Amino acid sequence: MRCEISRSDATVSMAAYTRPNLIVPRLRESDPAGIIEELSTRLHAQEIIGDSLSFYDAAINHEFLSNSALPTGIATPHARSAQVRRLTLVIGRTGEPVIWGMQESWPVEFVFLLAVPSTDALEYLSLLSSIAVFGRQPEMLARLRAAADARSIFELLQKIAVRPANRAKDPALLPKELPLSA
Repeated sequence: MRCEISRSDATVSMAAYTRPNLIVPRLRESDPAGIIEELSTRLHAQEIIGDSLSFYDAAINHEFLSNSALPTGIATPHARSAQVRRLTLVIGRTGEPVIWGMQESWPVEFVFLLAVPSTDALEYLSLLSSIAVFGRQPEMLARLRAAADARSIFELLQKIAVRPANRAKDPALLPKELPLSA
């Protein structure tokens, strides 16, 4: 399965769930807890979440229960919260690979933190699945590594298709793109 833009009216790009100011091309933090905190703070600064501490607690607790590191160098921590109105993706790239969680875990270069509305039962699973498919494509990961800045990463995400789960083909039911500035 290729991650390319689909013109089907039932498909949106991964970029529909984020915007350039939710992409951190060089994370300051270098451990999972610090990275999740840094990305949670970005969500708060962009007014996606109101309380970064409660969101961080939910994300880190979920991560302790189930390590989200994938063998492709991507981690997908996520948290459900009533304060999240819309499924949103904040992305960070590490300077050096980070062991994600326990010592036996895979090294992670990219963190895709999902802010999930408490009422979302399926759409975030479709987004998680699309991230996993993306991660299994070495040429796409190489393009992500080579992207110079947040705008370049965002443009790459525009080429990655996400098929929303159990959605009608009515375009009005598909997620709207996040505004480029908040």
